[in-house]
Amino acid sequence: MAAPFATADLADAAGNRCLACAVQFRQFGGRRAYGGRIRTVRCYADNVLVRRVLEMPSAGEVLVVDGGGFLGAALLGDRLAALGAQNGWAGVVIYGAVRDSVALAQLDFGVKALGTNPCKSEKRGLGEPDVAVAFGGVTFTPGYWLYSDDDGILVAESPLTIA
Repeated sequence: MAAPFATADLADAAGNRCLACAVQFRQFGGRRAYGGRIRTVRCYADNVLVRRVLEMPSAGEVLVVDGGGFLGAALLGDRLAALGAQNGWAGVVIYGAVRDSVALAQLDFGVKALGTNPCKSEKRGLGEPDVAVAFGGVTFTPGYWLYSDDDGILVAESPLTIA
């Protein structure tokens, strides 16, 4: 999403047309406000599918990764984030851990996650792409819209605007 926005303003304008994620994510990426159509991956301690999706060209989508809240290994680091940025992704939301936090902050790429862990994930290729995933009281459905900034994450079925 190219135009600047504030999730608080979008939430006020949208009313019940959007939901706010209750998970208190930490901000890691250099792009602090980002949004776009949702793509998803459900995986646990294995980031092969995350890589496969971020290798694909994107027109500013946001990848939502349901890692089950597991913090024992990172599902994204600086190399995967740079790959996503190069391929046109707006950013990621990781319901799990990331690593390389100092490098992530230098990238023009949105990254939210629960926390960090220096250990890499497994590489078995297990998981599911493009399925609805849910956490924080919100279902993240592929094709819906996500908006993220320092105040939180909003999800809506259609694009949000401030009138």
